[in-house]
Amino acid sequence: MTARSNEPLAQHPCSGLHEPGLSWFEIFRLGLVQTALGAIVVLTTSTINRVMVLEMAMPAMLPGALVGLHYALQILRPRWGHHSDVKGRRSPWILLGMAVLASGGWLAALATSMLDTQQGLGIALAIVAFSMIGLGVGASGTSLLALLAKSVAPKRRPAAATIVWVMMIMGFVITAATAGHYLDPYSSERLLQVSATVSLTAFALSVIALYGLEAKHQVSSLLAPDQGPRGDHPDLTHRSRASFWLALHTVWSETASRRFTVFVFISMLAYSAQDLILEPFAGAVFGMSPGQSTQLAGVQHGGVLVGMIFVALIGTWRKSGHSMQAMRRWTVGGCAASAIALLCLTGASVYPEVWPLKASVLALGFANGVFAVAAIGSMMTLAGEGHTHQEGLRMGLWGAAQAIAFGLGGFLGTMASDIAQWLLSDASKAYAWVFGLQALLFVIAAWMAIR
Repeated sequence: MTARSNEPLAQHPCSGLHEPGLSWFEIFRLGLVQTALGAIVVLTTSTINRVMVLEMAMPAMLPGALVGLHYALQILRPRWGHHSDVKGRRSPWILLGMAVLASGGWLAALATSMLDTQQGLGIALAIVAFSMIGLGVGASGTSLLALLAKSVAPKRRPAAATIVWVMMIMGFVITAATAGHYLDPYSSERLLQVSATVSLTAFALSVIALYGLEAKHQVSSLLAPDQGPRGDHPDLTHRSRASFWLALHTVWSETASRRFTVFVFISMLAYSAQDLILEPFAGAVFGMSPGQSTQLAGVQHGGVLVGMIFVALIGTWRKSGHSMQAMRRWTVGGCAASAIALLCLTGASVYPEVWPLKASVLALGFANGVFAVAAIGSMMTLAGEGHTHQEGLRMGLWGAAQAIAFGLGGFLGTMASDIAQWLLSDASKAYAWVFGLQALLFVIAAWMAIR
């Protein structure tokens, strides 16, 4: 790869404006879809999780299992990515996924409100709701990333991925802060109203953002399977649906794709392990209300946003900022910093009276953001490489590895929290042990990135 190919795109904001593919403004429009997706997801993985554990006095493993279910269903991402490669049209899959996701988000709030009076029915409805959330996130997210990987000019892919992911984090931050304000004082009616407003707004925003995008620029023609830039391998996309397994075998046989899949799984397991215990931790150890703990989650996601922007700015300033070597260095640094931040939360568990909790949570978010944007940049770059024109399948494969890791991480984190509290009979010490174990996972992830 030449030095010129490693130059960050942001240094040439006006270059290539007439090149085929999506413009910067259209990439921003796709980012709005990720913002909408993040807005719905943050209510289910953070706020509803905390309400189930504290307000409804349910075991932490219940929301952990539900969120794990929604991640488990995303194992279908490679299949969706493959169909997206074959059909070419991405927008219908994105909108269908968003409709299912929005419906599932509101049903999750309804199920939570029923746990007080109709516990069995509430749990059954929650299973349906979180299944819908998993299907919706997988269908819309995979199709969106496939659209980016296939219709964005190769040199724009890392920057485009950063823009879209940062906008998803913005959805986390804005929703967590706004919902936290309107949820206090907490009631089931308020939760239903907030969830309905967020779901409807998110779906409407997605429709507006995608309207006419593919038709206006004839993106579907760019996505046609017989126009791939690499003709060094027989075209698999005209075969029957059974060819999915042949296509998956082809991608898995690529050393880079296989190794990156394993790394994504291990690193995201470490990344996700604290997600479902942060808000219950803030409530149990620091006595925060649902609104306050939701705003604390907003602080964490705000830190992620700052970390991502920081890496993007440094990468723009340095000519090799988006090279694979640079991405690996950022990945190692992000993993190591995340481990240190989790050790700070261990200190917060032991000394809650004096420890600066918000600063520690902000530091954790910042470190996570550095790691995440490096991994995303690597993912978008590798998606366009290989012997076959199958960006959607590669993104689906890595998305499935990430989703499974997230599901296991959330469930194992909540299970470890329950077990530690049962063994130690002290919430503060229990959370200290759990955060310490999560720090160890990040150390292992950093070691893997170095190797």
